[in-house]
Amino acid sequence: MQSSRDGVPLTRRQFVAAGAMGGAALAVGCAGTKQGNWDFLNDPQARTLAAICDQIIPADDFPSASQAGVLTYIDRQLARHYRRHRNAYRDGLEQADAMSRKRFGQDLAALTVPQQLEMVSSIEKENSGFFNLVRSHTLEGYYGAPRHGGNRDAVSWKMLGMAEPPVRGRAQYDQRKSPAS
Repeated sequence: MQSSRDGVPLTRRQFVAAGAMGGAALAVGCAGTKQGNWDFLNDPQARTLAAICDQIIPADDFPSASQAGVLTYIDRQLARHYRRHRNAYRDGLEQADAMSRKRFGQDLAALTVPQQLEMVSSIEKENSGFFNLVRSHTLEGYYGAPRHGGNRDAVSWKMLGMAEPPVRGRAQYDQRKSPAS
């Protein structure tokens, strides 16, 4: 039988209640890593990333990268499959804002569109590894399957004149046998 701190034995009910309280405290403590609406990014990082992505795929007759859900795609991937890139994103976004503050006195997201383009061009030259990573993930999110969080409403597929492809494994195939020769 378990005993409390003062040496008095705990009842089974008290022991179970204490275990449940400990589990709840642990769950609350672990859930604190999510910030705002993002799984990995915080709001300032998301704003900076949106500015970069929107310079890679700007809005025209079709939505920009951020309007098409690319940030949701990248955030979900950083929380899951692209965990290995977390530090690259943290450092790269921090450096992008630092460069922007040094040159223009404000964070990248607060700049005008021409200033953002100038900064993203500088990032491409000065931190090409980070830029290439973001560009690759932006294109994946914009042109990939909407079920991963990007390409909202299949906008890029519509832009390319493509019909939405059937979900893998659910396509209807013609099972009829061909006539014998």
